Amino acid sequence: MSKSAMLADSTAQQIIKMIEEENRFSVGDKLPNENDLAGELGVSRSTLREAIKILTTNGILEIRRGKGTFVTSNTIINSNNLSDIASGLDDLFEMRLMFEPECAYLAAKRATDEEIDTICYYGNEIEKKILSGEDRTFEEQKFHESIANATHNSFVKQFMPIIFNAIKKGVVVLTKDKNVSDDNMNDDRLIMEFIKKRNAEGARTAMKLHIIHAIEGLKK
Repeated sequence: MSKSAMLADSTAQQIIKMIEEENRFSVGDKLPNENDLAGELGVSRSTLREAIKILTTNGILEIRRGKGTFVTSNTIINSNNLSDIASGLDDLFEMRLMFEPECAYLAAKRATDEEIDTICYYGNEIEKKILSGEDRTFEEQKFHESIANATHNSFVKQFMPIIFNAIKKGVVVLTKDKNVSDDNMNDDRLIMEFIKKRNAEGARTAMKLHIIHAIEGLKK
């Protein structure tokens, strides 16, 4: 993973922290102008733009032409109301089961060496977050996004907001179950291993099992 991409991801996480932990910005608020925010974060304007692009793809920010960048309504999830969060998750994960194993299959066939490095980087970051007990939503989203990007299919990006939503809600519901977290780590390792070996059938099966394990966790 390139240094510029890592810096953009780090900047994106800083903005998320401003929104979700520091309560600097609420849903519907406009972010400061580009120069001011880049200066505060200590990054270049180009890095800030990349970070905003990441958060826009994740559904956290929205760019309104001529008006600025705003925090969207789906940024904050109230983890105290798990029944509301879990509502509709069965269908979301069923959709993932139909879609993501094929992404893993194509990624194993088409990914560049750099794309495989990026997939493995985020897979390893997920494991670190699980072991440290930290929130892993961002890393989970980037892991699955990296696999989807490696399919080199121009329409895949249209499905990513749905996948991001499922992951975000799923982490909240499943994160307290140690068995699910252990399955998560083991499944991710398998997915990465098969993609590195360019074993498309193995990658497809590993991704399918990964999502099935999550679905089983939702039923507990």
